[in-house]
Amino acid sequence: MLGAATLRPQWKAAIDLKWIRDNKDLVAANIRNRNSTANLELVLELYEDFCSLQKEVERMRGERNIVANKMKGRLDPSVRQALVEEGKNLKEALAALEEDLVVLTDKLQLEAQCIPNITHPDVPTGGEENSVVRHMVGNPPEFKFTAKDHIQLGKELDLFDFDSAAEVSGAKFYYLKNEAVLLEMALINWAISEVSSRGFTPLITPEIVRSSVVEKCGFQPRGDNTQVYSIEDSNQCLIGTAEIPVGGIHMDSIIPDSSLPLKYVAYSHCFRTEAGAAGSATRGLYRVHQFSKVEMFVFCRPNESNLYHEELVKIEEDLFASLGHWIWLQVTWVHQPIASLMWRRGCLAWKDMESASNCTDYQSRRLGIRYRPAPSDPSMAAPKKGKGGASSSPTQFVHTLNATACAVPRMIICLLENFQQEDGSVIIPEKLRPFMGGLCTISPKLKS
Repeated sequence: MLGAATLRPQWKAAIDLKWIRDNKDLVAANIRNRNSTANLELVLELYEDFCSLQKEVERMRGERNIVANKMKGRLDPSVRQALVEEGKNLKEALAALEEDLVVLTDKLQLEAQCIPNITHPDVPTGGEENSVVRHMVGNPPEFKFTAKDHIQLGKELDLFDFDSAAEVSGAKFYYLKNEAVLLEMALINWAISEVSSRGFTPLITPEIVRSSVVEKCGFQPRGDNTQVYSIEDSNQCLIGTAEIPVGGIHMDSIIPDSSLPLKYVAYSHCFRTEAGAAGSATRGLYRVHQFSKVEMFVFCRPNESNLYHEELVKIEEDLFASLGHWIWLQVTWVHQPIASLMWRRGCLAWKDMESASNCTDYQSRRLGIRYRPAPSDPSMAAPKKGKGGASSSPTQFVHTLNATACAVPRMIICLLENFQQEDGSVIIPEKLRPFMGGLCTISPKLKS
């Protein structure tokens, strides 16, 4: 019987423990570099115990089968009785070993699921100070007047109401007003239109998901430093990104090879605790508890994920560049594979704008998303008798990728601060004007 204190995993990732053992040094270095608390030595110790115990269970099962086969046919009663006793003893011993194996398997699974995904080899170790710039997009805006930050612009143009939102909901909430409402809707429709034209299927996702799905996507739904809002007395959470519900859309399924790649562009509201976020650079719309975002997501074959990662980064760059040369973007290797940083005129600093990540098979092993490769030999396409033909080829885990198409509040910051004019107005980029009823400029309101 499992002890009362024994923890059982609520879900099980298909972890390649042999690979972890064979690449111990790489995994250990990755754990250190990611400041993870995963206990690799314990995982390897438990894995060794698991392998030994599994062999012993298989050996004893073999002995039990041998005894069962010996009892077939006519036997002397004394011989049969001896075999019955031997079989009974083997059954009891095997049951105890199998119970131990269940307990050990659960413990190994829980510990191994704490090991983080291996980072891309080009990602630098350390914080933002160690980031490596790939290239720059656009040019820095040059103003012949004293530029304002988005908070001051929003106040003068009557676009935001932080004070009322703080009274109604608390700090880091906001009301959008007037043209800011049109601007948010325009950014969402523009991003979805642009990305879907490149072969991505548009989605609007659920914004409440099961905690297990959040965990399988690599996020921690509970804990002191979590960024996730959990719903009390339930197994559900508010999403912090559409990556989570889109990642789960093909959970526990086998995708036909002919369907890959699957590309989605998803709109959702996002909710984050923003624990520890403070300082002048995070004021206003930069770090808030609720916001809108358009997210790209790809399921693909493993040998193609690097190509799709570059495609996602290129789409992000194209989206920015299409809004005008005044947007200055720094594309950087930092933390995750790619982060795009916008130049914040209001605080004269580079700040995170969007990211693009290749999660390889980390999420798909946890979410149970596989595909069945098409046979490389065309002659194998026809089913062979008793073999199942093409359908018998072994399944593999897909690779998953995600990237930001438009984090709306941060894009609003970028547009206000970089497209402001000396008279206090803000020019609407041409690409967005059709989505704003042809509006070209946000102008100061006439005072009565």
